[in-house]
Amino acid sequence: MYYTYILSSSKSHTFYFGSTGDIRKRLQEHNKKLVPSTVHGIPWKLVWYGVFKTRKEAEDFERYLKTGSGKSFAYKRLVSVALKKDFSQGRTGSPKTKPKRSED
Repeated sequence: MYYTYILSSSKSHTFYFGSTGDIRKRLQEHNKKLVPSTVHGIPWKLVWYGVFKTRKEAEDFERYLKTGSGKSFAYKRLVSVALKKDFSQGRTGSPKTKPKRSED
């Protein structure tokens, strides 16, 4: 079995999309600073995962989620609960828009 997953960072208020054959081990790697692209957001929390029969299917879905339409789909259908919680804890903009600047 292979997995496509979405992680959420309460520190940086960002999401990370990935795929793996061992989801528990991969989450530990992200949180132990073993993945350079996610060091900035530790701690990471798993907010969604999908299971696939082949590595190719998991990687293809990961690539789709990283596209504009894939991100829209993920934010609307897969991580909407995590987004609501994130907004209640201080997020100022949606993941696909830049935060508004306060005017001086």
